[in-house]
Amino acid sequence: MSTAPTTSGRDTGTATVSRAEYCVIACAEAWRDNGEVLASPMGTVPGIGARLAKRTFSPDLLLTDGEALLVDLDGAPEGWLPYRLHLAMVTGGRRHVMMGAGQVDRFGNQNISCIGDWARPARQLLGVRGAPVNTLNNPTSYWVPRHSPRVFVAQVDMVCGVGYDNAAAAGPSATRYHRIPRVVSDLGVFDFETPDHSMRLASLHPGVTAGQVREATGFDLDVPDDAPFTREPTPAELRLIREVIDPEGLRDREVRA
Repeated sequence: MSTAPTTSGRDTGTATVSRAEYCVIACAEAWRDNGEVLASPMGTVPGIGARLAKRTFSPDLLLTDGEALLVDLDGAPEGWLPYRLHLAMVTGGRRHVMMGAGQVDRFGNQNISCIGDWARPARQLLGVRGAPVNTLNNPTSYWVPRHSPRVFVAQVDMVCGVGYDNAAAAGPSATRYHRIPRVVSDLGVFDFETPDHSMRLASLHPGVTAGQVREATGFDLDVPDDAPFTREPTPAELRLIREVIDPEGLRDREVRA
């Protein structure tokens, strides 16, 4: 049995779309037209989005169990992915990862290591982990379930994932595969399609205003006057989300009303 959405949204004629479901759609769109690449979603909503994309408009996506196997839509093994081949996909641009971010700044630099001075941090996070390799070698998007000025900052406290400004400063070896297709939050979708590759509002989730986004962002965000709303899910997509991919409603635990 599917779980009814708990957050407010628009009525599609089938059922009211929750904020979490708009976030799923926005994450799924990150993999549109990617072809045969390894989708590596980190987080509940990105994971649902990747599986939705593969079931609908991106059937060539490869999914992994996160360890050593390629898996099908039901999680059953369908191929072997030893670590050396995984690294070959990463370093050759054949992987699109959607990571989280403790902080992300206007040029797409991401921090998952520490808050405050790295020599004496006020808060310890995950650590740098694979963020530099990810961002310099394959497309990397970000998922932020709680949009706030504490996350969207003018300058990250420590660069883990490399943004457009630092990649450009490092030169061609850093920019060859570097690309940040999008940042998805519970308020909207953001990209870097500006002359200086600074962050821009690409779409608002229905029910959110541009003023709310500005207030929740710790830097001067490019907000076009004609910024659209995040697209509506189709009835077929809603059925897949609610009845097939996430019947337990885990998406609504990650994105609060």
